[in-house]
Amino acid sequence: MLIFSPNMLKTFLDCPQKYIFKYNEKISVPQKSSWFEKGKKVHALAHYYLRGDDITKFEPVLNNEEQIIWQRLKSNPYFQKKYLNSEYNLLCRVGDYWIGGRLDALMTDNNVDNKNEMNLYILDYKTGTIPNKPEQDFQTMVYLLCVSKLYPDAKNIKFVYIDLKNNENHVVEFSEELKVLYEKAIITACDKINSLIPPDEIEHNKRCEFCEYKKICY
Repeated sequence: MLIFSPNMLKTFLDCPQKYIFKYNEKISVPQKSSWFEKGKKVHALAHYYLRGDDITKFEPVLNNEEQIIWQRLKSNPYFQKKYLNSEYNLLCRVGDYWIGGRLDALMTDNNVDNKNEMNLYILDYKTGTIPNKPEQDFQTMVYLLCVSKLYPDAKNIKFVYIDLKNNENHVVEFSEELKVLYEKAIITACDKINSLIPPDEIEHNKRCEFCEYKKICY
């Protein structure tokens, strides 16, 4: 069963040829691990912290920049809400397709026992940049749709991008109107991927200069 992830949908939207290299032909291009090291550390530490593990031995290992980012996350009001799950795989069906991903954390308000009164918060920590248009990002769409089906009786569901670089939050509140728009956007994208025909000629743009598949594409 093919499960479309936010990265798959975003990659196709960015460049169908890149999608072919990465997901159809399974070509993996090595990238510098240092680019992702900071994010990996913060995400791992957040996961252990939220589930109640002792992290006192891990915190001193962080460098100065990582310490600042970690303290920003710990003091974030959304990160301090009641913990439900973290590093959690989501899956749901939209039309004829399965979509899914792995969310950073799922939180709710404290002292809420009635599922009909639950306010849910999908947290996504960013040590780099958040999407230019968060409401239209496939990650937002996939996670909100999946959580809404997992918790159909929830009162409110919000996707919270935690921008650790600028110490800011960007919140997208789910609604029936967004649900219709998101389902349509995802089904349209999946339909296009299913009927994908590799282009005879590729129109390159400035983004191609930074693409990891540049050497085998040109």
